[in-house]
Amino acid sequence: MADFKTHVTVAAILSAPLAASTFIMGFANMNEAIFYALAGTFGGLLPDIDADDSAAIRLIFRLFGALAGGLAIAFGMDKLLHWQILALAIVSYLLVRFPIRWGFEQFTIHRGTLHSVLANIMFAILAVPATYHLFALPAKTAWCIGAFVFLGATIHLVLDELYSIELSGMRIKRSFGTAMKITDWGEPLASILLVLGCVVGYWLSPSADAWLDAFAWWPEPERLAEWIKQGLNEFNHLWS
Repeated sequence: MADFKTHVTVAAILSAPLAASTFIMGFANMNEAIFYALAGTFGGLLPDIDADDSAAIRLIFRLFGALAGGLAIAFGMDKLLHWQILALAIVSYLLVRFPIRWGFEQFTIHRGTLHSVLANIMFAILAVPATYHLFALPAKTAWCIGAFVFLGATIHLVLDELYSIELSGMRIKRSFGTAMKITDWGEPLASILLVLGCVVGYWLSPSADAWLDAFAWWPEPERLAEWIKQGLNEFNHLWS
């Protein structure tokens, strides 16, 4: 499978131009485009969150710990004394970094259910309410961040499958097929939990109607078919 550096690099290389295109086409401002690129890069790490002692799980739980500490500070700002806020933030960070990570490692196996398309969908759907409610981002931005998280996580799975094929010797490794899968059918309970995570995430998410206006320029099916037919006729005329 691909290593940490490869996953980060490829996810960033593919996410950044796509994020930039949302700015160029007027779908997003500069700050939102940067968020999208970061979301795609971050998504490229998520499938390896089930790999104990990997660089991905260390980085992700540090980020989650920092997020927990930041939320603790925001929560206690008007309710606690300064030293109490600091203590709460430190405890929140350490709680996520060590006991929660340890418990997570005990209940997950590498390339298990979290290394699947279903898990990628859950990552994306949970990212939407997290960015909408915790960071007060617009609904349109939150949904696009979720889409980029899914893109980055899917790039990760594709890379792992590509690295399972040894082109020099035309040999397929035993790991082939363990990354790009719908879910791990051998773990039905875990798969059910992922589905529940998707349902809860969607329930907590804002309406996606904000994106409908962004595609208002898209022509009606009849008009689109007429454009395609006209384009083909012009192409045939030039070719002949």
